Amino acid sequence: MDKKAKGVQMIRKARISDVKCLHRLLNAFASEGRLLPRSLNDLYTHIRDTFVWEDTQSKEILGCASLHVVWEDLAEIRSLAVKRECQGHGIGAALVRACVEEARELEIARVFVLTYEVAFFQKQGFHLVEKHIFPQKIWVDCLHCSKFPDCDETALLMDLA
Repeated sequence: MDKKAKGVQMIRKARISDVKCLHRLLNAFASEGRLLPRSLNDLYTHIRDTFVWEDTQSKEILGCASLHVVWEDLAEIRSLAVKRECQGHGIGAALVRACVEEARELEIARVFVLTYEVAFFQKQGFHLVEKHIFPQKIWVDCLHCSKFPDCDETALLMDLA
């Protein structure tokens, strides 16, 4: 674990009190073009989708990820972010595992990501796919994205069935 995070770490579901911290963390990466921005409204609305990695001693949020159910057999991992000084220590992988485990508990057959971090997700067991295989995502979310129709993210999928 990162030397700067010396307390006990844990993954837990996000709380309302975490939203402003999550907003800062996610939008710092969004300002660099590494993630899509998330509004406070969106974070509050989808708080139940979100996991955080917390240093229980300092109460600092070191990372987050969300599992968003798209359809009866499909979910998306969104907004994976880990503080820079804590990257490379397994936090992101643990957050992805938490999302995948929740998808399994919900009996969701497939989990996908749209990402710029292709190698990271391949290392977690995802494989490359074409975005057009997710029409539910396109009609619900992508139409409202500032990058539509010229999305430059890569789609990857994990089959859980």
